[in-house]
Amino acid sequence: MSDLTMQAEPQSVPATTPPRLRLWPGVAIFSVLAAVRGWASLGAATPSQFFFGLIVAPVACLLALVLWWLFASRLRWSDRLLIPGGLIAIAAVTMYICGNNFPPMGMIFYGVPLIAVAWVGWLVLTMKLPWPAQRAGLLLLFVALGAFCSTLRLEGMDGSFNAKFSWRWTPTAEDKLLADLKQTAAKPTATEKPAETPASVELPVELTAEPGDWPDFRGPQRDGRLAGVTIGTNWEQAPPRELWRHRIGPGWSSIAIVGERLYTQEQRGDQEFVVCYDTAKGTELWSHHDTTRFFEVVAGAGPRGTPTFHNGNIYALGANGNLNCLNAVSGKVIWSRDIVADTAAKIPQWGFSSSPLVVEGLVSVFAGGPGGKSVVAYHADTGKQAWAAGEGEVSYCSTQLSKVCGVEQLLITTDAGLTAFQPVTGKVLWHHSWPTEGIARVVQPAVISDTDILIGTGMGVGTRRVHVEHEGETWNTKEVWTVRTFKPYYNDFVVSEDHAYGFDGNIFMCVNLGDGKVAWRTRGYGNGEVLLLGDQKLLLVLTETGDAVLVDAQSKEHREIAKVKVIEGKTWNHPVIAHGKLFARNAEEIACFELPVKVSAATARVDR
Repeated sequence: MSDLTMQAEPQSVPATTPPRLRLWPGVAIFSVLAAVRGWASLGAATPSQFFFGLIVAPVACLLALVLWWLFASRLRWSDRLLIPGGLIAIAAVTMYICGNNFPPMGMIFYGVPLIAVAWVGWLVLTMKLPWPAQRAGLLLLFVALGAFCSTLRLEGMDGSFNAKFSWRWTPTAEDKLLADLKQTAAKPTATEKPAETPASVELPVELTAEPGDWPDFRGPQRDGRLAGVTIGTNWEQAPPRELWRHRIGPGWSSIAIVGERLYTQEQRGDQEFVVCYDTAKGTELWSHHDTTRFFEVVAGAGPRGTPTFHNGNIYALGANGNLNCLNAVSGKVIWSRDIVADTAAKIPQWGFSSSPLVVEGLVSVFAGGPGGKSVVAYHADTGKQAWAAGEGEVSYCSTQLSKVCGVEQLLITTDAGLTAFQPVTGKVLWHHSWPTEGIARVVQPAVISDTDILIGTGMGVGTRRVHVEHEGETWNTKEVWTVRTFKPYYNDFVVSEDHAYGFDGNIFMCVNLGDGKVAWRTRGYGNGEVLLLGDQKLLLVLTETGDAVLVDAQSKEHREIAKVKVIEGKTWNHPVIAHGKLFARNAEEIACFELPVKVSAATARVDR
């Protein structure tokens, strides 16, 4: 009986072992992300490399990891929901703490790949640990990653989208500038005397542009070419001599020079400034500000456009669309307009970057408004709107006065192509269609003959030579050639004789204007800017890292003549040469150098 009873008793059932994590899909997803990021790091040569490598790929990877975890990990549903839920909560808290120190776009660029590394890497390294330990460690790792990101400040990216980070508690260059300005503005004690304005800057009531001035973006013709100037090139024995240097607010504005006055734009806290400095000592003479601030994650804060001098006034367009006309001597406001309100335009992703152009009594800027309001023009003396025309809605270019087929016209490149306007009426004379589907054009068009124009476009689009024909009221354009080996983006190019010299991303190159073929190329300058000293056939390159480099403007080979460090930090601002001085600035500092004088062969023999 007892034996039967024992046989009838149910036997104990051992506890079921939870299924083991299926890890290989996560490893595969991470491997694909790593491969795509490596592909994109080759220089963002095409739109697909940039967008897929830095934006689409991280988002797709994170989504794929979540789908794997939820539907293919083989874990209990409690664990399948716990890890993504914990990650979302940690990410939300982290982004709240970070604020603008590590904005959402930066999180996509850099935070998501870190999450992928932590998620998959931890599980691979701890495969032999029991699942509860793996689970706890993964959540703690997410917390640690969020805490680490909360201590960082993303300082922006260079031209190849490599990030610069700082500890969030360290002062920024802008913080240091504001502290300096606050200290300077403090009232002097009884024993102190206010600083006196240098006698060298006591100028007449009105200013007039003279030979040797640099009154406009990229020079009087907006072509980056300087004529009638020669400089010494033996910088080992006689380098440029620093005259002054000081902090400046963030911004990518270049510089206008008239006489002994320098004009530029910068950001100071919540105020966007147009500032006038003395060229002799760098002393601030006057400033005008608007209470507005523009910021985006790649380039950071500040205005982008360069002030323009014309007939005693300064015209400046801010990153949020404030167009100011100021007295060049005093800074007094003559008129102001909001081009966003006037054209229903949207503030561009990288901010308004157009440098105003004054022609025939009208000042024009790119606006990108819908319904035929691509370019808007105002009366230069009153600010009253004169016309708006054109269809392009995406551009960081400026209008440019050019003579094509013997007719003066305003040229501008946009996402729609190349458009020519009659300067006074705004009538569209002709349009060459070359749409880019939202990819921005940034560099100025280059007129290379009476009938031909060069259009450069970055992000994989390329460069095109356009031929223009004119008979009576009829204008026609046709493509001469298009190449993708030369793709200038925000880093510009210049034309000397039958070649163009400029940047394809972070590669500096020489391109034949006849067929678009590359004559030579070199690396090492980053994403820089270039000026042409035409009388010497000499290129002055200002590199992304702040080196001034002299390069021979010849098509046989790249020949570097001289190189010297002139400024620290990421440098995207166009350099300026005026009255024998080199002016360079970036988002942190501005500096002035006296350029060495070229010594003739006869003088050199006498000296020896």
